[in-house]
Amino acid sequence: MFNPKTVVQDFPILSQIINNKSLVYLDNAATSQKPKAVINAISHYYETSNANVHRGVHTLSDASTRAWEESRATIAQFFGAQLAELILTRNTTEALNGIAYGWGDAHISEGDVIVTSLIEHHANIVPWQQLAKRTGAKVEFVKLDEVGRLDMAHFRELCQQHGSRVKLIALTYISNALGTVLPVPEVVQLIKQLYPSEATRPKIVIDGAQAAPHIPVQFDDLDIDFFAFSGHKMLGPMGVGGLLVRKELLQSEAMAPWFFGGGMISEVHTTGTIFNEDISERFTPGTPDVASAVGLAAACRYLQQLGMSAVFDHDQKLVSYALEKLGKIPQLKLIGPTEAQPGKKLDRVGSVSFIYEGVHAHDVAQVLDSEGIAVRSGHHCTMPLHESCGWQATVRVSFQIYNTTEDIDALVTALAKVQHVFGK
Repeated sequence: MFNPKTVVQDFPILSQIINNKSLVYLDNAATSQKPKAVINAISHYYETSNANVHRGVHTLSDASTRAWEESRATIAQFFGAQLAELILTRNTTEALNGIAYGWGDAHISEGDVIVTSLIEHHANIVPWQQLAKRTGAKVEFVKLDEVGRLDMAHFRELCQQHGSRVKLIALTYISNALGTVLPVPEVVQLIKQLYPSEATRPKIVIDGAQAAPHIPVQFDDLDIDFFAFSGHKMLGPMGVGGLLVRKELLQSEAMAPWFFGGGMISEVHTTGTIFNEDISERFTPGTPDVASAVGLAAACRYLQQLGMSAVFDHDQKLVSYALEKLGKIPQLKLIGPTEAQPGKKLDRVGSVSFIYEGVHAHDVAQVLDSEGIAVRSGHHCTMPLHESCGWQATVRVSFQIYNTTEDIDALVTALAKVQHVFGK
């Protein structure tokens, strides 16, 4: 097991003093901080290899192309995917929109059904609503149980009700608002049971934005069709993420490019265009962000050195400790699962959210900031979840490899100031 007190020394920004207090950064579900290995990799690229990739015959172009290709291979390997299955995007949002346009427009028709859930981030709702609007399809939402877990009985009911009209299942792996881990393997097995024929089986999309930083992911073992992720939540730079697509969907061209220009082509004539036979290049129009890909690859290597199983164990310990400590504060109402199901581990990773009774979440966050503690407040881009539960806003504390139980102790101490300021 790695030592977070040693790891934190790799992150320059965390040595800052905020409002005369040592920074306690607990907003990692929004974006993580970057280790020196990532920062240095990006700087090294710009200092030694910056040039446009492909087609250039000079030395710097060769070096940049090599950096691009090697980075892509590292990222694909980190996620247990084949290189040809990786499409680099700007973030999870772009990846999910890519599915909606690159696959959805050709395969979703009037009367079809897209199934998602009430726990989803807006990025895994709005693209499907817009796809349904364009095609005449319908979006159905799986309910949650009383503690914030996916209601599998309702999920089964929706699939049975709509039968072969269900063409797409779009779910998050880990909730950004609650930290709930959805039972993806159980979902896959249910879909196989309800739709024995692969020809009529709905495609499965997993929003992995919160999974990528916290749990081991092996795309080819998940038996899903699409997996989207963002680099900036997993210690990498902003502006780069990815979409993993089952190779068969790319080879058959069921998944088509949705963004067009140079770089992705083999030939362009006045009468039409022939796209590049290389699958990865076919989905990379224009000049790619090589430096960000290099930075994301460095983040993947950094996490691999720590070991994702160790990352997961550390994270669960922080979540359990936070639930214990915050659960003792009478003014707080904890949101999401707080206890494990019988015979299982606690299915919560990455974050703990709460409501401070009588005080708005933004006010709580401002008081905590005055004590040097960074948290997130609001609806966390999960308005349907908040509306369905009757919450105006919540406070979310979220963790990364550099956080410690001492950070949670500092949070608990700072929450006492909220009581002092508001008298509640």
